[in-house]
Amino acid sequence: MAIENQRFITMGELLLRLSPPNNEKIRTTDEFKVTYGGAEANVAASLANLGVDSSYFTVVPDSSIGKAAIRYLRSNDVHCTPCIKDASGRMGIYFLEEGFGVRASKVTYDRKDSAFSTYDFSTIDFKEKLKGFTWLHLSGITPALSKNCRNLITYALKAAKELGMTVSFDCNYRSALWGWQEARDCITEYLPYVDVLFGIEPINLPGPDGKDLKDGLSMNPTYKEQDRVFRELHKRYNFKAIGRHVRYVHSGSENSLKAFLWYGDETYESKTFRFSILDRVGGGDAFASGMIYAMMREMKPDDIVNFAVASSVIKHTMHGDFNITDDEESIIKLMNQDYEIKR
Repeated sequence: MAIENQRFITMGELLLRLSPPNNEKIRTTDEFKVTYGGAEANVAASLANLGVDSSYFTVVPDSSIGKAAIRYLRSNDVHCTPCIKDASGRMGIYFLEEGFGVRASKVTYDRKDSAFSTYDFSTIDFKEKLKGFTWLHLSGITPALSKNCRNLITYALKAAKELGMTVSFDCNYRSALWGWQEARDCITEYLPYVDVLFGIEPINLPGPDGKDLKDGLSMNPTYKEQDRVFRELHKRYNFKAIGRHVRYVHSGSENSLKAFLWYGDETYESKTFRFSILDRVGGGDAFASGMIYAMMREMKPDDIVNFAVASSVIKHTMHGDFNITDDEESIIKLMNQDYEIKR
């Protein structure tokens, strides 16, 4: 299917982001920079900036803050017609202290009882909500928020399957929101509905001895190690694609990234990119959006994985959660490690 015929939608919680300027700490600052983001919103905005017809579903409070958050998404060409403004509940917030040098970044959540996490999603006809769309993207952050949000994922996955949509899912584990085994048990239940998987944890993948086949896997796996895990996941769930990026942390402000891709019954490994960080938040979402875009464009597997990593790398050079790159060429130049000035 040509990219102009793709209609993408994602669902998740939209968050108010507050961060001290100039890499200050919360306890010393007297002001905050205001922006908005969230894993799923970041993917929608990245794809919209690249010209994909992208929509977003969330629930925000019917207040000036909720309306400002929606306006921010719309300013990035994301369609927000599916969104709901609710008279009850509050806006989820997260505070970000941006790291520098040897000091790592730190996130503090304040999102309990948000309008999104408390909404009764059983009142929504998800087949109607998803009608006309070709691709649904979800993440493992949503089911960590509440029982209602777990139901949302189940309703959306079943509706998407009935409608014949492509479904992508980013495991996106957040230890501040739920426990490791709870997350593994929950996300594993979703996998039969998923076509494109991002990340390999938290997922149950028991071997013949009952131990998880991923336990003990290096944070810097070899090609052979990663290929073994990909093949086991594909054998059980028949994924069209699996993407996983690997991060090397040299300091709080300098990292390297590479990635592995399962596609067409084969594992591919990207180049490794080393770079300085302006803002790390949203880097994983930029990887996901880059891979989705490259798959929509029907790129070759080697190009898909390198385009995805380059999308993540370029996002690290931008403030805020969104990768606002609006031209494919700049990402392709980076993926080819071409750093010449564009005139």
